[in-house]
Amino acid sequence: MSQYESSVKQIPYPQERVYSKLENLNNLEALKDRIPQDKVKDFSFDHDQATVEIPQLGKVTIRVVEREEPKCIKFEAVGSPIPVNLWIQIIPDGDTASKMRVVAKAEVNFMLRGMIEKPLKEGLEKIAETLALIQY
Repeated sequence: MSQYESSVKQIPYPQERVYSKLENLNNLEALKDRIPQDKVKDFSFDHDQATVEIPQLGKVTIRVVEREEPKCIKFEAVGSPIPVNLWIQIIPDGDTASKMRVVAKAEVNFMLRGMIEKPLKEGLEKIAETLALIQY
């Protein structure tokens, strides 16, 4: 299993506030307009899961599998061509700010690793950048 991480993002909101916004995937409504339509189609969500159609991969669902209030939300991919687990880590940075990082663990064989490593890292970075821009 290979692990990939985004860079750490500064968020000017307290940890508890960030966690409470991200733990309920219904709050992704605020991000719909920021997602390029050529990259993702048919974006839908409810409290525990989000489903997107990615032209190169097909329909993929990300489902919450564990919540560790207020520091971590863990997800698993359903319908992905490779087994992937994601989590969002949130740590306090004083009383009024926090830091966040997105991590993925993927079961990738050696032959595929070279092909997906760069797009996976870029995708994690884009997710982290987008989450850092939310008004919590």
